[in-house]
Amino acid sequence: MADTLRRLTNTSSFSVLQDKLESWHKDYNVSSCDQNLNRCCELIELTAKIQGQLFAILNLTAAEGGHYAGVDTLKTRLLPWLGTCFLMARSSVTDDTSLQLIQDSVEKDRRIRELSASHEKDMQKMETQLCSTRSQLDSVRTELVDAQKELDETKSKSATTLLATEDEILQLKADLRSAHEQEEIYKKKLDALDDNEHQIRLLRDEVSYLNTEKAMLQERLVRSRSPSPLPRISRSSSPMRSESPTRAQLTNSSRHARLVSRFSDLYAVERLEAQTLLRRYIVDLEMVQKIIFIAVVESFKTAKLAYRQFKLRVRKTLSPSHFGPESLEDAAVDYIVRNLDLYDVQDSVNGVVNAMNVNPRISFPPEVDFVLISTLIRESCRVAFAMQTLDPPLDLAFASDGELYNDNKYCRSYDSEFTAPLVMYHVWPALVEGNAVIVKGEAVTRRGALWSRSQSRSRSASPARSRSLSPTRSLAFNSKRSLSPERLTASRL
Repeated sequence: MADTLRRLTNTSSFSVLQDKLESWHKDYNVSSCDQNLNRCCELIELTAKIQGQLFAILNLTAAEGGHYAGVDTLKTRLLPWLGTCFLMARSSVTDDTSLQLIQDSVEKDRRIRELSASHEKDMQKMETQLCSTRSQLDSVRTELVDAQKELDETKSKSATTLLATEDEILQLKADLRSAHEQEEIYKKKLDALDDNEHQIRLLRDEVSYLNTEKAMLQERLVRSRSPSPLPRISRSSSPMRSESPTRAQLTNSSRHARLVSRFSDLYAVERLEAQTLLRRYIVDLEMVQKIIFIAVVESFKTAKLAYRQFKLRVRKTLSPSHFGPESLEDAAVDYIVRNLDLYDVQDSVNGVVNAMNVNPRISFPPEVDFVLISTLIRESCRVAFAMQTLDPPLDLAFASDGELYNDNKYCRSYDSEFTAPLVMYHVWPALVEGNAVIVKGEAVTRRGALWSRSQSRSRSASPARSRSLSPTRSLAFNSKRSLSPERLTASRL
């Protein structure tokens, strides 16, 4: 017995039990349920071992005391304690209840095993899914890395392409600037070429004029050296002074052809441009065509008046010092041909605009002015002024609304009634030389032209269709029309 007690003391079982109990107490909240149950079962096993050793010591001690030694102690302490323990267990659980509890325990164990098995299966499935998800995530990461690399490559290529495109744009802009510069250079060269051609034409005219004079002078020289008295008589007579042709007479045919061509260009170019400008403000095409026709007619009237006044000034200037083979009239015309740039075309333009402002046949919106078509008026005045220097001069044919249509003088417009005999209104005047028509005009023919003309006259008499001049315009217009030829001096040349 003493040896058994000594071994129990040396093993320090209770110290180990106390240490494990304290360690379990510290880790209870951290450990899982299984770990806590394992700890508890371990302590119960350890306690059972200690109790077994104590019961062995109790048995040895009772054996050493004999049959009757320690009986009282066993009766008073051990047996009541054992009875109390068995009675407590017996009083709370019956046989049926114990069997039921055993069955419940077995059932719970079975359910626990099933739940554990299902839990294990679920865990395996989740682990499988987790592995597949991880593999998919890895593949997505790989694709993302590849896409990032492709994006970086695309960015670098785009940057390179953008730089190349910018370089190309800069190069194209530079080429465009150089092309514009070359175009300007070519235009300057073309203008210079036109000037040279103009100078060449002038020089050719001068050469032909000088050659003619040379021929006539040689003829006079031959006649003067001849012994016949007839040449001397003809040389001393006054009619010989007009045998030498002037520059105007030498260039009459070429100027005639050029001016006729320029008149056709007025119809084809300047007329259409003026019509386009007027259509922005006037919807009625008939009114637009009437305005253009009246502008051309008034331009020719004003230019002819300006030519007569300019010619009077030239005659007054040349008459005191004139001498030569040609007459004073021919010398004046020759001077005008040589100095057409002295013609004050702007004064004629102003006169045409003033005349159109008081014309009762046309109306115009008050927001704009007839100066809008000043380009057509200016070019028409220049052509008309130059046509007065021809021999015979060119002029416009007389035209009036409602007149009988003449195929020799006009062409019908596209919107005309081709069976109508009367002219409704004129689109473009005809150019004549004496009684011969050089360039046909254009007219609109419709039935009932006389009735329409009377209606338009009655409408034009109303204030709404007439256009009155402002005080400043009327003053300027009257002052320009009141100039008499006697007031023109040589200082205005």
